[in-house]
Amino acid sequence: MRVSPTRHRPTLLRDYLGHPQHGPLPALLRLLTLATGVVDAVSILSLGRVFIANMTGNIVFIGFALAGAPGFSLQAALFALLGFVVGAGAGGVLIGRLAHRGRLLAVTATAECLLLLGALAVAVPAAEPFGTAPRDLIAVLAAVALGLQNATARALAVPDATTTVLTMTVTGIAADLRARNGRVLFRRLLAVLAMLVGGLAGALLVLHASPAAALAVAAALVGLVAAGGWLASRTPAGWHTTGH
Repeated sequence: MRVSPTRHRPTLLRDYLGHPQHGPLPALLRLLTLATGVVDAVSILSLGRVFIANMTGNIVFIGFALAGAPGFSLQAALFALLGFVVGAGAGGVLIGRLAHRGRLLAVTATAECLLLLGALAVAVPAAEPFGTAPRDLIAVLAAVALGLQNATARALAVPDATTTVLTMTVTGIAADLRARNGRVLFRRLLAVLAMLVGGLAGALLVLHASPAAALAVAAALVGLVAAGGWLASRTPAGWHTTGH
């Protein structure tokens, strides 16, 4: 009697650490989402209500500042927008030169970590609340880092792993409930949870320690992603060159 082979059923661990199309990218991009929450906590609570990662919110804040609404820094918001555009442009250059997805993430995360460490170096000696010069420099350095990250996440095209914006993810959670796809729902909820935990941790660090402490945590998280990207790139795998 022939025994039919047992089909390999995917597990949640395989979905995030050994996905056939994306390898460990889903797990690494969730770490970047966590770091994004931490960075935005610093920017909103310490830099004059500026979004570093979410340019939709930042452009709205620029409008508020132009209208004269109190508590919004037009200069810091513009620096953040400029930095984000520069970072996304640099990310586009890297994307054009690196077809290897693992190396693309590793190079991007390494550069992002260095930029966040630069922002940390500005924040450590600066008195709080930050003066105009350190505030704007922190904003632009962190925004370049997040622009790089956003462009790279877009190119990697891992489902529900934009790492910076969750509007469509939340929309998908609600709009696709009738499909009853538990794995997709879990994936989206995990992205939301990562951003929420990052924002919570970042806020606690800013409020009870310092903005510099939060930036240090964000840099450490991105450093882990860089290390994971370099390590995952050492062994040949199909996900290195295609996400389809």
